[in-house]
Amino acid sequence: MVFSDRIAQLASSATLAMATRADELRAQGRDIISLSVGEPDFPTPDYIGDAAKKAIDEHFTRYTAQPGITPLRAAVAGYFTREYGIAAEAANVIITNGGKQGLYNAFIALINPGDEVIIPAPYWVSYPAMAELAGAKVVYAKASADVGFKLSVEALEAHRNPRTKILVLNSPSNPTGVCYTQAEVDAIAAWCLEKNIILLSDEIYDQLVYAPAKMGSVARWWEKYPEHFIVSGGASKTFAMTGWRVGYLLADKELIKAMTRFQSHTTANICSISQRAALAAYTGDLSVVATMRTAFQRRRDLAMERISRWEGVACPKPDGAFYIFPDMHGLYGSRFTDSISLCERILEETGVATVPGAAFGDDNCIRLSYAVSDEVLSAALQRIEEYLYR
Repeated sequence: MVFSDRIAQLASSATLAMATRADELRAQGRDIISLSVGEPDFPTPDYIGDAAKKAIDEHFTRYTAQPGITPLRAAVAGYFTREYGIAAEAANVIITNGGKQGLYNAFIALINPGDEVIIPAPYWVSYPAMAELAGAKVVYAKASADVGFKLSVEALEAHRNPRTKILVLNSPSNPTGVCYTQAEVDAIAAWCLEKNIILLSDEIYDQLVYAPAKMGSVARWWEKYPEHFIVSGGASKTFAMTGWRVGYLLADKELIKAMTRFQSHTTANICSISQRAALAAYTGDLSVVATMRTAFQRRRDLAMERISRWEGVACPKPDGAFYIFPDMHGLYGSRFTDSISLCERILEETGVATVPGAAFGDDNCIRLSYAVSDEVLSAALQRIEEYLYR
């Protein structure tokens, strides 16, 4: 069988690959700790599950409107009003099968062959694949650990040309946990507006920002200039709803219509039960989120305290999400020469699954997820430390 060029050139997800290898070792009887998957270890809150059960009891199991049920779209718009003080309507929102579908919808609706997309590196592994599948040329803008994994307007300008169509910004970031300040976001947004570049802002971790840091969002820019800004988000990280597959985009009404046309020919509406569960999430209070955020911040501090003692390792302190991205290249040598061989050796020797930074565009680093219990995190870091410095 001959596959299409686009599939033949598509790389598998490195995070899932490491998780698969960890499962194989676990099946062999190995004691495996996984710090590889970005998924909250908390259960979905009961009030959200109860709403799903009620939907089933009420036989809410039919097709829904393709961009999502109106109450949920309105609830997401209301979320932006409450959290960011902007005016948004249901017509500005499309509900998607997780954040991934929303991002891909946007690329498909906006990209023509020859258009370029600037993606800051380190980047979430799926951004380049989605942009390339849509026909874009990806231009990487590298930000290393020594500048805190942040890009300035000047650095972005060096990668711009007349074909630049979209800039992807992910803050808080997967994999680094870096969180741009509002002033930094404003500077980038103003540059995008001046240069007629669409800013696609992935803000799925917006509720997981740790004091004293504060969330910097493009929401206010979207309100003023909806044709130039798009906000991507979802319920997965905020409400521990990864398996429910609920994402959204906040965008210009005409773009919402265009993406709805595309979605109508791919997945149509998302699961009706998940929509009712998400409606409960976005109309409820966020106290349960605050509890999870407190736990993640404690784990962030635990990991930083430990990793900061690792000789030859540099690690900017993450202000959000639940990842830490230490620069390990000072330890490269005979045992391991890059992030892939390092992660492979850590898994085989210690039973701890991590993800190589090469998958995120920075081979100097590895990604550790601290979305695990304090005890599990401590044990995993102890194992890694003993292997690195024995």
